[in-house]
Amino acid sequence: MTDKYSPDSLQVFVFDGAPVRGEIVNIRDSWQAILARKDYPPAVKKLLGDLVAAGVLLCGTLKFNGSMIIQAQGNGAVRLLVLECNEHLVIRATAKLNEDIDLSSLPDDANLSDLINPDGQGRLVITLDPADRKPGQNPYQGIVALSDDGEPVKSIAQAITLYMRDSEQLETRLWLASDEESCGGLLLQRLPNMGGQLKMDDEMAAEGWSRLQMLSDTVTNEELLSLEPKVLMNRLYLDESAHHGVRSFDERPIKFGCRCSRIKVADMLKMLGEEEVNSILLEKDAVETNCDFCGQIYIFDAVDCKQIFASPTIVDAVKQAPSSKH
Repeated sequence: MTDKYSPDSLQVFVFDGAPVRGEIVNIRDSWQAILARKDYPPAVKKLLGDLVAAGVLLCGTLKFNGSMIIQAQGNGAVRLLVLECNEHLVIRATAKLNEDIDLSSLPDDANLSDLINPDGQGRLVITLDPADRKPGQNPYQGIVALSDDGEPVKSIAQAITLYMRDSEQLETRLWLASDEESCGGLLLQRLPNMGGQLKMDDEMAAEGWSRLQMLSDTVTNEELLSLEPKVLMNRLYLDESAHHGVRSFDERPIKFGCRCSRIKVADMLKMLGEEEVNSILLEKDAVETNCDFCGQIYIFDAVDCKQIFASPTIVDAVKQAPSSKH
């Protein structure tokens, strides 16, 4: 009998017997919403699903209002993988493929290095963009190469672990899984040597970290993809809970959502410049663009474009556009 699970939820927990926090995520409905927008090759779906699960796990460790954006960039069959997640665990994700490569020939088991980083120049970029960012304040951005001591990074889990080690100086382990139906993951993160309310000595803390990694290494892809996070937590750490204690918090829901809007597209056109926009209009009757994340199409005809550059603000320009246009 298969355990019943609640789709799209994040479970956070801490261990009393070790200075370690954990998270388990299972995502189905939001993952299906992402896949419904584009038809990716199997290997790309697997990579993007791993990134979605990893992104939610990382976002769950943050305590700030705003968005976290994870990008894996390179010159392979996949140019870019993007996951955006905000403090409410509203997510969106997309992949940009290299149109010069025959994607039908990609093996289903192609890894991160094969797809994104064949030339060794790929990188992982994580951006934190606070919602209350002040004028002139830039988002925080961390960048690591998709290689470790000259060896190519082959998975999203390895890339995130490397980032946390080099940029944040935090020991972190991830276990990720994804398929056509769902994606899931488990994160362990070592904290300062505090177990519950008592300070631990270094030897005890190190032993606890090692013990919990060994327990977590028993997790299977099937469990990550099919079990409710709390059920999986109880299954993995039953003995740990009995001997030392595991404290869990309320499950947090995850939702798909896109922040694109006509105003944002108009702002993009204004940054592009009136000359460039007019050159597009000379070739076509309108400027048409669609959102990479949700597929929404936005159309700006010559009158709309003229209004963008004539109005004092973008909001004023869009307000005067016909309401029937997206």
